[in-house]
Amino acid sequence: MTLFDHNSRVRLRKKAPLAARMRPSNFDEFVGQEHIVGINSILRKSIESNQIPSIILWGPPGTGKTTLANIISQSTNSYFEKVSAVVSGVAELRRVSSEAIDRLGMHDQRTILFVDEIHRFNKAQQDVILPYVEDGTLVLIGATTENPSFEIISPLLSRSRVFALKSLTDSQIEGIIEKALQDHEKGLGALNPKLDMSGMKSIVTYANGDARIALNALELSINATEPDNKGIRYIDSPTVEEAMQQKALGYDKSGDQHFDTISAYIKSIRASDPDAAIYWLARMIEAGEDPMFIARRLVISASEDIGLAEPQALLVAVAAQQAVHFIGMPEGRIPLAEASIYLATAPKSNTAYMALNRAVDDVRHTRNEPVPLHLRNAVTNLMKDMDYGKGYKYAHNHDGNFVRTENLPENLTDRKYYVAGSEGFERKIGERMKDWWDTDSKDNS
Repeated sequence: MTLFDHNSRVRLRKKAPLAARMRPSNFDEFVGQEHIVGINSILRKSIESNQIPSIILWGPPGTGKTTLANIISQSTNSYFEKVSAVVSGVAELRRVSSEAIDRLGMHDQRTILFVDEIHRFNKAQQDVILPYVEDGTLVLIGATTENPSFEIISPLLSRSRVFALKSLTDSQIEGIIEKALQDHEKGLGALNPKLDMSGMKSIVTYANGDARIALNALELSINATEPDNKGIRYIDSPTVEEAMQQKALGYDKSGDQHFDTISAYIKSIRASDPDAAIYWLARMIEAGEDPMFIARRLVISASEDIGLAEPQALLVAVAAQQAVHFIGMPEGRIPLAEASIYLATAPKSNTAYMALNRAVDDVRHTRNEPVPLHLRNAVTNLMKDMDYGKGYKYAHNHDGNFVRTENLPENLTDRKYYVAGSEGFERKIGERMKDWWDTDSKDNS
């Protein structure tokens, strides 16, 4: 490294964002994740003994994944190679792997490959490093905000240990903020900031468990505040709100937050909890979720969870979908809210869904017998000669427009797929079915 390079890096560190300057360099400074890096944890012991396995660090943004990788790089005798999945291609990965082989042969030194945002690696990129991870030439440390089960190929995942990081607690975020306020060298202490409790609460709320957001909010608020005649910069809640404008929501429309939040929304409707349903709906709307995606899930919920207990629910859900398509957003959120409350407060039944599942199971696992002759239409003389339609009983020629007939294939005679529920409108369906079939059975006995 030249003197010019050294001076450039020193200046860059001084001008780097607060979150980068305050990044912990050892476990004593590291905040949170005691369940995986506590004093007696397996990972902590592995790092301190220089016996690091290939690992995947999975967790929300700002929870310490990259920081933990940097601490590992400073705590091991292995060569540390860092790449970003956003810009690194197959050629670079081949170079890293080739140099790792040479390093192991010439210096008996293993190479740790840290891949930031590993979920952005495609299959070909992951396949390149797989054999080197498998034989131990490379020790992989991958950082991801996405579920590794969906984003990382099975062979690579099976050779790595997954550690799930948690969002930082409010008290942990407060501790990080306090340290930045007091640190005169790397932090903001030299600017004489005074953050009151309201300002602290606002930053913690905006951060939502993300240390990086908390420090960025703190730095922006302080830099936007003029010092008084004593050189002190006072920061309160209005100052923070003006600096941040809008809360940063932890949401990825194609990742875990997308699927987890819609799951919470639908399960709240299924649980007949309109308050929770509206809350999760608001979370999705504020995060910019596709309203048509929400509407489609409402239609599914109306069919699967409410069903015949309240047939109107499907009409309401479809109407909400049509309304959103017709008027767009932001007004489209109102029919979504109306449909959400209607479905959440409607009686519930999954009998249609379960009946279909039982029938599909029989279709897949039993012999597909021919359609019974009496149910076939005899549209030609040949068909009549072959007894198509023979013995068919026309329901409208009988009292109550009903007559008992066998309509299933012979191997499935008397099979029951639909069992009427006891909630809402479906209670009437059950009574009607009982009246038809039980009465007809007695008449024919």
